[in-house]
Amino acid sequence: MAVTFRQLQCFLGIAEVGNFTRAAERLSMKQPVLSQQILDLEAELGIRLFDRTTRRVELTEGGREFRLAAIRILDELAHATRNAREFAERKRGRVKVAAPPLLAAVILPPAIAQFRTAYPSVAVGLIEARAGEIANLVRTGQVDCGLGTFSTTEDGIDERPIAVDALMAFCRDDSFFRDRDVLRWSDLVDTPVITLTQESSLRTLVEQGFHNAGVVFTPAYEFNNITTALSCVEAGLGVAILPTYAATAIHSTCILRRPLIDPIVSRSIVLITATERTETPANLAFGRYLTEYTRSLLPSA
Repeated sequence: MAVTFRQLQCFLGIAEVGNFTRAAERLSMKQPVLSQQILDLEAELGIRLFDRTTRRVELTEGGREFRLAAIRILDELAHATRNAREFAERKRGRVKVAAPPLLAAVILPPAIAQFRTAYPSVAVGLIEARAGEIANLVRTGQVDCGLGTFSTTEDGIDERPIAVDALMAFCRDDSFFRDRDVLRWSDLVDTPVITLTQESSLRTLVEQGFHNAGVVFTPAYEFNNITTALSCVEAGLGVAILPTYAATAIHSTCILRRPLIDPIVSRSIVLITATERTETPANLAFGRYLTEYTRSLLPSA
């Protein structure tokens, strides 16, 4: 038989008041039950804990030494219980998320800021990584979750679709397309097209859109980041083809965005976690916040 939490409570209750009857009343239990708890505890420890007289119950030398240990044990248990409850309530914790540079730049910072407002004691770390590296970071536990667009299903990885993002055309408000509600890919013939470099997975989707529309695609400008592409649009250098969430990086009132159709080219943005690793309460809460924020940017999701 191992020492139990209840036995420690009974022992400390008696040690405090020096009387079995009053201790039983405080602990809301019958005195014979309390006495049996102490007998069982003494048997387990192999020492006598109390000297009993007709007027007083006093700790033995062994009882006094055990009392210090019992107090420490119950204090540590109370502290551990409090920490666990705070962890479960997302009052404490840590979340580390990985994302490719484009998503890390325009979606995660404001989402993290909103989350930290709701859960200020949860630390959130952000790592930029190539899309092909993120699954391994999640699988090996270097990060808790990953955000991105992944072309194939990875072993040991669970995917949670959180939004659908379609490619759009971004143009100046004085361009030929300003009065159009939507644009077709074929409308962009003879128009300088601004796009991302071939290192971005978005570039493949842009090429796919032009190919399916039967249009030969030759980019006028290619860049590594969305901000530069939008700056070129603002300068009147052409029309940029970017994901919908790129609108969050617009800092000028002269840039318009228009849906691209015939064909509609879209992709799923997913949150990935490790299959065999239990998600913490903080990670689950962050996933919900991230999903809500991303879908607010992409209402079609």
